[in-house]
Amino acid sequence: MKFAKLTVFVCALLLSGCASQVMSNYVGKSIQEPILDYGPPVNVVDMNDGKRAFQWSITHSGAVPIYTPQTATVYGVGGPATVNYSTTTYSPYSQTCLYTLIAVQQGKDWVVEGFRKPNLMCE
Repeated sequence: MKFAKLTVFVCALLLSGCASQVMSNYVGKSIQEPILDYGPPVNVVDMNDGKRAFQWSITHSGAVPIYTPQTATVYGVGGPATVNYSTTTYSPYSQTCLYTLIAVQQGKDWVVEGFRKPNLMCE
């Protein structure tokens, strides 16, 4: 069990920065770029400093395989024998992440100036 927790932690560390790297690619570009990639934002917030926050809610889902080793004894003509095998079940998961880009107005367009990093599970 400790090994499984360590594996999950190491995978999270290896994946950290992935979403941030994708979001950083939009800095300096028109807000139209992420809109074309992800559709319209779910929320737009005018901030006190004249900037605007654009937010997308994206749900990631799938299934994680869980392998369970099994042992059985079978009886045949030559006597009993031990058989080792494993069963696989799948555990579904779903994670909703909020991605925020901060933009400044330039003429009629909004240009991405920065972003807020999502939580670690969304990286």
